[in-house]
Order: sequence, then C-alpha cells, then structure tokens
Amino acid sequence: MSAIPGLEFADNTNQRTPCVLLLDISSSMAGEPIRQLNEGLKTFAEELKNDPVAALRVQVMVITVGGPEDVRVVQPWTDATDFEPPFLHANGLTPLGQGMAQALDEIANQKALYDANGISSTRPWIIMLSDGCPNDYGWESYADQARNQEKNKRVIVFPIGTKGADFEALGRFSNKTPKKLKGLQFRELFIWLSRSMSTVSASVPGETISLPATDSWAEIEV
Repeated sequence: MSAIPGLEFADNTNQRTPCVLLLDISSSMAGEPIRQLNEGLKTFAEELKNDPVAALRVQVMVITVGGPEDVRVVQPWTDATDFEPPFLHANGLTPLGQGMAQALDEIANQKALYDANGISSTRPWIIMLSDGCPNDYGWESYADQARNQEKNKRVIVFPIGTKGADFEALGRFSNKTPKKLKGLQFRELFIWLSRSMSTVSASVPGETISLPATDSWAEIEV
C-alpha cells in the first residue's frame, strides 16, 4: 500500500530545514575513519533531538557513495525527532558526481512536496564528506550543476575533506572553499552541524544568520 502524499505533514506543519548528508563510504574509509563517522552520526541525531525546535523542523536524508550499490539513499527524508542514524560499512569506489546528482534531485522533489502541502522551508543544505576524489565518469558536469544551484540560492553545499582528499576536485561542487577536517574529528563536525541546523531552523526563510565557528573541527588556513 503506497503512502498518502503529504501525510507526514499532517501532524507537523512547521517550516522545514532540509539537510542531505552525502557521505563517501568507499574502501579507503575502512577502519577507524568509518567508525568515527558512525559515532559522529549518532551524536548528530542526539543533538538534534535535544533541541525541541530543530527536532520538529530539520529534515535529514543520508546518501552514501561507495558500497555495493555505488549511490544509495540509506535514510529517506525524516524529521530529526525520528532520525535514527544508519550504521555504515566502508566499501567500493567514489561516485561523488552521481551522489550529488541524486542529492539535488531529492531536494527538488522534497521542495515540490513542501510547496504542495503549504510547508515553508529554508534553503536546503548538502554536507558532502569525502576522503578521496570523484571517480565516476562526467562528475564535473554534476559539480557544475551543484555550483550553479548554489549560485542561484537553491541550495547550500558544504564540501568537507579528510586527509588525502582531492580538495581541488571537491571545490568544484561549491562556490565556497572546501573545509579540511582535523584528523578524524567527525563528532566535532556533527556537533557544529547540529548547532548550525538549530540556528537555521529557528530563523525565517531568507533571513541572514551567523553560523557557529568551524575551528573546533576544521583546519585553519595560514
């Protein structure tokens, strides 16, 4: 039996702040990196649920690149209050271009669903996290698409790389300079993200806000 469109908004008509986590779980993430990433996702879920506004307004989707299916939605859109972090395993290649294409499509579909149900929303976020380089054919065109959508204020893309990532390639996906994670401080990254989501979700769509500083998890350029 198919779900009734818009039913998920019947009991919660709050404005929404959509956030896609586009996560590289390719083979090179095996071991401590994937373990720390899983721990970070747990922290993210806990922090959002502890904020009564963000719990009802933030919607999370998790898309992985790597593994046996290359690009996979491992967590469909869900309100933060119901978000249970998936347990991720490292395997496969790094089709970040296809992953970004999927993220942009999912965001466009969800925005149309918001509009059809009279739900206001803030600009969607895509957190793109990788320890390598896109290796799918034609990824550059998807990167250009993401950058153009960001320029047109349809989405905000945050490219974040760990040690060994191709920062020049990651920079193609956004108009912002990619951030470099300090070591494996995924937990600190997701605490920052949850606090940022709390700030955004409490704002009015189109409002200019100040986000928390990134120095707890990102390396500072000197």
